[in-house]
Amino acid sequence: MENNKNSLYRVALSMLSEKEDIEDAIQNTIIKSYEGIIYLRKNEFFKTWLIRILINECKRIIKNNKRTIPIEEVNYNVGVSDNYNNLELTNAVNLLEKDLKVVTTLFYFEDIPQKEIAKLLNIPEGTVRSRLSRARKRLYEILKER
Repeated sequence: MENNKNSLYRVALSMLSEKEDIEDAIQNTIIKSYEGIIYLRKNEFFKTWLIRILINECKRIIKNNKRTIPIEEVNYNVGVSDNYNNLELTNAVNLLEKDLKVVTTLFYFEDIPQKEIAKLLNIPEGTVRSRLSRARKRLYEILKER
């Protein structure tokens, strides 16, 4: 778990905005992973399996919350509390729409292949490629403005 804590935080941050929700998602992921570790067939897929549990937890929290946040209360400068926290690129990624932010985080920060991202998010691989392409174009625009 210690080796994956930054990855878990980045993925949860890309899907959730409230600190408490992020902490709940990670905590529930850890509990569910300990309970379900016997179902993991291949140890080399542990990180992917763990992130899949986290994504499901984040989706559950989003579904349960279903609250509207006024645009004035959205904090676009939320950073990750690891080595990436001062990078302009990380701040630009946080400005992306949620669907683009999730695939960008998984692909570029977590080094998960497109095929695995498609499985994790239950979307076609072509959708992952198109979201990554749209994210790159949007990031170019955001960074060009700065």
